[in-house]
Amino acid sequence: MAKSVKATDMRLMAKDADDLAIIAACLQDALVPISEVQYLAGEQRFIMLLNRFRWERQPAGRHIPATGKTQPGDASFHDADDYFDTEQRIHCGLCIDKVTSVRSRGVNLKQRGKFLSLLTLQIDGQNLNLVFAGGGVIQLTVSELSLFLSDMGEGWPTQWRPDHEREAAGAGKGRE
Repeated sequence: MAKSVKATDMRLMAKDADDLAIIAACLQDALVPISEVQYLAGEQRFIMLLNRFRWERQPAGRHIPATGKTQPGDASFHDADDYFDTEQRIHCGLCIDKVTSVRSRGVNLKQRGKFLSLLTLQIDGQNLNLVFAGGGVIQLTVSELSLFLSDMGEGWPTQWRPDHEREAAGAGKGRE
């Protein structure tokens, strides 16, 4: 039996830099378990399972566009698709085809219990860079840009909304 696709499921494909920019925006701040990153060399395919923040679903009353600030509040325990008025995360899969090689810098792909925080995707010639917080990069050499992103399962409420202004302000301060 085929899986039914809901109108709320994100399904995107990228074949050029403009398409890639849209996927990169959707995946900003996705959490990536290293155990869910795999290069299938024989298939020239790189796959990742991610836990992405649903930037496209802003709850009413939480986001104040003029200030960029959020109002405090706990997430609901209601099912995310039945209860729209929460910040959400959802599992998604990213498949990148036509990958001829994979290199990494600042990312140890053998640390299978660790998580990465994806910042963006960038294309530079035949190199597709997956850029992570902390300076890590996974670089894929591709013969042609071919990506597919698909949400999987149900979203769930989260009280943690990524806040880059706050994180950048704290970056210069010492931590104890």
